Amino acid sequence: MANREELAVIRGARAGRAEFQLALGRLYLFGSAGLPRSLPTALHWLDRAARQGCAEAWELIGNHIPLDLARQSPQPVRLWYERAYDNGLRRAGLVYAQLVLDTDQDASVAAERGKALRALEDAAHAGFPEAQWLLARTHGAPAAAEGGRPAATVTVPAASPAGRRWLREAADSGMEPAQFAQLQHDWDSGRRDAYLARALPLARAVAGSEAAHGRAAARLAPDEVLLLSRCAQLLAADPAGHEVDAAELLRFWELAAAEQDRHAQFALGLWSARMRVDGKRIPGGGGAANFKKAVRWLTLAGEQGLAEAWYALSRIYIKPEFSQRNVAEAQKYLERAAGMGYRDAQLECGNAAWRARRENENNDVRALFWLQRAAAQGCPQAAAAVRKIAPRSPGAWMPLDTLLAGRDLSAHPLLAARLELAQVFGLSRAEALLLDVHGADRGHCLVVDIRASYGRSRRRLLPVETAQERQVLDRVRALFDAIDGGPGGPEGNYRQRLYRLRSLLPEAGADDADPDYSLAA
Repeated sequence: MANREELAVIRGARAGRAEFQLALGRLYLFGSAGLPRSLPTALHWLDRAARQGCAEAWELIGNHIPLDLARQSPQPVRLWYERAYDNGLRRAGLVYAQLVLDTDQDASVAAERGKALRALEDAAHAGFPEAQWLLARTHGAPAAAEGGRPAATVTVPAASPAGRRWLREAADSGMEPAQFAQLQHDWDSGRRDAYLARALPLARAVAGSEAAHGRAAARLAPDEVLLLSRCAQLLAADPAGHEVDAAELLRFWELAAAEQDRHAQFALGLWSARMRVDGKRIPGGGGAANFKKAVRWLTLAGEQGLAEAWYALSRIYIKPEFSQRNVAEAQKYLERAAGMGYRDAQLECGNAAWRARRENENNDVRALFWLQRAAAQGCPQAAAAVRKIAPRSPGAWMPLDTLLAGRDLSAHPLLAARLELAQVFGLSRAEALLLDVHGADRGHCLVVDIRASYGRSRRRLLPVETAQERQVLDRVRALFDAIDGGPGGPEGNYRQRLYRLRSLLPEAGADDADPDYSLAA
């Protein structure tokens, strides 16, 4: 479910504002805590932003929307890939060329064919194997064999010299689709050791090729970027059995990060700051921290939907040694990480709000909101804090289950609704009769505060823990929406409500069930 900030973005996007359409497209492109990752929906909103001249929108389309989705789009999106290619994105040029060459050769597309071939050649020169194979076929080489590509020893007498040259380039790249298919199977199956054994030699070949030819990292193909990023993740977590030095690991990160891989950007940001994600310095981490570089990489990773990157940024901004230390910025990034579902950030947001409850009484509601979400992700500290802040101990009233069995209160729906709330949430008698249902419901909890009418009561929070409790609360609230719940409404004041209760349920209205009744009366 979208949070409040995301709902504002959705409203702005629907109103036709390009900046909100771009923001919403980005949210769906990378996913967030409230919105699932959905490439078709991302393309829809990015396309609408691009139509309003938003250059960042067509760059995101060119970098992240795959060919298959572009072909299925109900709106023609070839123009955005073309503009992204004109801005220097060779990957966008590859997709643009494929879209043009796949189209029937009418007059309008024929004029673009020359530009499409140039885009294909640029991608091929940049090292994209797919572009190399497409050029080879365009110049007369045979179609790819099983597994995606012909063998390196295949002879192509019918191909032109250019076709033979690109075929050799593609064969020499050594990056076979079948290899990546096997690697993906190992990764999806959780066989990390098998994946690393197969992938590490390929990753080293990619990194070595980049260094040998002096190529820019932006010239890596998507499969190669993923290969480098995953190998770096596994080696950083557990390099046992594999000889790897820090320089090689850093090279993997730099190549993948420059190609917009968010996990590599995150790792590179932490390495630049010489710290772990919680802000603690890496034991034995050599060299001085470069916080400016770390902020840049972590911001890029966060903008691609990596919540822990925002959390790490919040840790940097509260460091005394950071020259741009800013507590307000740290809190902003902390809440952003929490809103995207990062458990440690949710725990810290909850604890911070609870400590500030004396500044604003409603901070306890905010604290409970974050702590409940952290507890739902299995955080034991958050679960203990929820039990402390909002205990679900029974109210000071007698058990209602037996009392209400067989009783018909249909003639008094408001009283019946209050008794149902008391039964579900453990309200005392005074709380049940005086609760302002509209003001008490905060979505994730009930704020039970009857101090204005009942002097000895205390304000307390009751978490809404299950879907059944939420349904009961919604039903009761809908019932009270149509009436005035104040003392002058149909329920009357506390005395009148209590009299009605004692008339219908004498056991529930007995004075000894509510020792403070005389104060309220």
